[in-house]
Amino acid sequence: MKLLSGPLSMYGAKAQIAVAEKGIACEVEMVPFTLKDRYSPTHSDVARINPKRQVPVLLDGTVEIFDSTQIFEYLEDKFPTPALWPADIEARAHARLMELKSDEVFFPSFVVLLQTLGDPQKPETRSALAKIADYHLEMDGVLVHRDYIAGSYTYADIAFICASFFTSFMGGAPDPELRHLAAWRKRMMARPAVAPVIHALAGYLRGNGLTAPAI
Repeated sequence: MKLLSGPLSMYGAKAQIAVAEKGIACEVEMVPFTLKDRYSPTHSDVARINPKRQVPVLLDGTVEIFDSTQIFEYLEDKFPTPALWPADIEARAHARLMELKSDEVFFPSFVVLLQTLGDPQKPETRSALAKIADYHLEMDGVLVHRDYIAGSYTYADIAFICASFFTSFMGGAPDPELRHLAAWRKRMMARPAVAPVIHALAGYLRGNGLTAPAI
């Protein structure tokens, strides 16, 4: 099994953490990437398998798939232990919803900040930062009576810690007064599968003269 990821890919980081949590014998290959040229020229397997020409891509024998959530589902089916979706149907639905919201509701604000370079004078920046702050407040409420987003540790937590790293990098760090969210972040960074991936992202930023967020 081989996972193609990138040194500054939020979605790739999700897949890397999932593979590590499962304890799978999987080669992780970082495809060529620079801040100037991004993923150009595109890795041959990425170009061949993913029409969007993006990482992550997972190769496992005849199985060749892309998209971090699809990779989550494949890993869960093939390696059910340790489980990263809840066994309870309602809890599983909630976890899947929260993983989706992290990707499709929360993370798009990072894309806006990237496009505006975080310029606080631009209304798009202010709107994105407000949406990020509101989402952090919502998540602090979710975590009041539970250690993880869906109760047990799931892919939803993996998705949100990765997205939260990137929004923090662009100025959308959570208010430290959100103590339940802060405690969750500490729990996440204490996980042996999570910390190396997040630290590698931070190291890449510092190695390119950028300031990495404190996680």
